[in-house]
Amino acid sequence: MRNKIAAYAQKYQGDWSKIAKAISSDEHADSIDVNGTFVTIVDAEYPDCFRKLRFPPWIIYYEGDLSLLNQPSLAIVGSRELCLYASKVIERLVGANIEKVIVSGLAKGADAKAHQCAKRTIGVLGCGLDVAYPKENSLLIQYMKTHQLVISEYPCGTLPMKHHFPWRNRLIAALSDHVVAVQAKIKSGTSTTIMHANELSKPVYCVPYSINDSQGEGCNYFIAQGAQILLSADEKF
Repeated sequence: MRNKIAAYAQKYQGDWSKIAKAISSDEHADSIDVNGTFVTIVDAEYPDCFRKLRFPPWIIYYEGDLSLLNQPSLAIVGSRELCLYASKVIERLVGANIEKVIVSGLAKGADAKAHQCAKRTIGVLGCGLDVAYPKENSLLIQYMKTHQLVISEYPCGTLPMKHHFPWRNRLIAALSDHVVAVQAKIKSGTSTTIMHANELSKPVYCVPYSINDSQGEGCNYFIAQGAQILLSADEKF
């Protein structure tokens, strides 16, 4: 079954529903050579945290230290247009939790800042591991593949499609013991990560913003909806 899942994932470029249909119908799977290392849902090494998802990934491709998936962790998420306030919060927050594995999405802005500040970190891509996206993070991605961990449910060659990113955010939520939103508008990728964290009963914290600051209106909104307010950038989780 392991090889079949890998074949289906390659054929359907990681599309969860199409892979599920292929598994259900026991579709014929051609013998293929899969680029890179991976674990599937039938493997013992598959992370337990993903099994709790409504739609657990069938396969995870990875480069780096897979053991980081089982370490105490903290997700830091936020805007691609990172403001100075949020940047300073990330620096202090990561410093206060330097022994935690920092999880984020390897996007520009808040994600990249969190990965750069971390001692140990996991990046979750919305494309194949061989696709450097965004391009400005290509050196960071390569460094993390060698010294940290980068994962994706999409096989090599899969391009970064718009719908991949809110979908991959469920993996960020699942991997984390706590989720902190440092900057967000109401309608944003950060909101989908918070939604998935709520579904998994993961604690969510948001950085508060001035009532006149549109860069953080999403954070204030989530606090009003029940997320916990981050009272100190030096909070230890």
